[in-house]
Amino acid sequence: MQSSARRRAFKLAQDRWSATGVRWTNETSKSSFICSTCRRQSTVAASQSSLPAWSNHQKESAGSTPLSIDGRSYRTDSWTNVPPNIISAVPRRLHLQPSHPIALTRELIESRFPYPTFKHYNNFSPVVTVAQNFDSLGFPADHPGRSRTDTYYVNKETCLRTHTSAHEADIFRANESVGYTISADVYRRDAIDRSHYPVFHQMEGARLWDRHEVPGGDIAKAVWADVARLPKHDLKVEDPNPTIHEERNPLQAEFHSAEEVEAIAAHLKRSLEDVVVEIFSKAKEATLAIGDGKAEVDEPLRVRWIEAYFPWTSPSWELEVFWQGDWLELLGCGIVKQGLLNNSGVPTKLGWAWGIGLDRVAMLLYAIPDIRLFWSLDERFLSQFSTNKPASRFVPFSKYPACYKDVAFWLRSFSSSAGGGIRSNAQDFHENDVMEIVRGVAGDLVEDVKLFDQFTHPQSGRKSFCYRINYRSLERTLTNTEVNKLHDTVTAEMVEKMGVELR
Repeated sequence: MQSSARRRAFKLAQDRWSATGVRWTNETSKSSFICSTCRRQSTVAASQSSLPAWSNHQKESAGSTPLSIDGRSYRTDSWTNVPPNIISAVPRRLHLQPSHPIALTRELIESRFPYPTFKHYNNFSPVVTVAQNFDSLGFPADHPGRSRTDTYYVNKETCLRTHTSAHEADIFRANESVGYTISADVYRRDAIDRSHYPVFHQMEGARLWDRHEVPGGDIAKAVWADVARLPKHDLKVEDPNPTIHEERNPLQAEFHSAEEVEAIAAHLKRSLEDVVVEIFSKAKEATLAIGDGKAEVDEPLRVRWIEAYFPWTSPSWELEVFWQGDWLELLGCGIVKQGLLNNSGVPTKLGWAWGIGLDRVAMLLYAIPDIRLFWSLDERFLSQFSTNKPASRFVPFSKYPACYKDVAFWLRSFSSSAGGGIRSNAQDFHENDVMEIVRGVAGDLVEDVKLFDQFTHPQSGRKSFCYRINYRSLERTLTNTEVNKLHDTVTAEMVEKMGVELR
């Protein structure tokens, strides 16, 4: 069910759990629930069997030198596309940095899923196999998420994880606890703006019950007993749809009874409503502490459950929260597909799972206006947050002036290999290639990159694009000289790596 309410551009569910915003590309259906804030413009769904064309430099370097990531060496090949600026971010692990807002948000959510019922996994390496990242979760071979336009490949068999769920099957297989949470940094080639970054942070959790371990094998009775022990709340909850709907939200009838799913869904929803109370109570406290928005924060918290579709859960839901006059997508969840559990060696277990984007929640909780700030080493930012004090809204230091530069170019008119190749023509051009070049040159000195004009020549059919790059540092005023130098390097690399013709 799609809400007709106006959505904030600032989405909260930058993860694989989102029904309304879940897109690897604008054309991808809701069967891909990976990223709710990825504003893709590709029409290419390149499979792993379609190898994109590379620049001459990349062809020469691929496979010639091992790639070192976080102290480990990996072989490279023609699939390798991880740039140095992404590799340098791997050791940062913001979700584990003491008193960092990402880590504080993680700790806040973890507190609602206590040990030993839930084991917390926070130290998995971001380098995973393609089988872990895609195959274990049933991604089709031609899913656009597998494309090198979207994913950072270490080599053909290895990549930087694009979601925490790359570790899901392994945790189910290890069977170390009845519940778990995973928090991790994840990596995707993406747009450049104040709410997108190629490295961000996700958190997911799951809770299972075993038919062989509950009294009398009665899953429904055991789960309802657990529901009775969960914290109560006074949220206003809108949940108008039935738990199971034959077409919109079907039961996995081969494996689960309706009574079991009703009980598990109740446990899932109550558990996540408790998370909402914790997050938004802190957000209200932070807002009231500075005397801002008293009327809005005095309004009772409201949530609503929206029917959703995710390939790895059924039935599935999305949770939205009414906050400061708007409905915000917060997370996605559902009853775990039994096939995933069976393939992980735990066929007698069933339960629920959920996922959430930590960066978006932290931006809301601390009123942080630009996702780049999370990566700042400036004490004016870092000193505002501490484990030892209540959550408080970020107080901006001076905002430095923007410097806008445009770059316009023609794509080549002939075709090469498909799939987001970096030697761009109308068939294989992908906007993420532009973003990667800008990031590789200017890093966090760019606030956003926006396409503001495109044109197709009526006679030749050649396509032209014009992008506006906003150079703005979070920490100092940039000089015209250094911006011009950065921009000249950006345009030169576009010509060299993408094969475009500048206008």
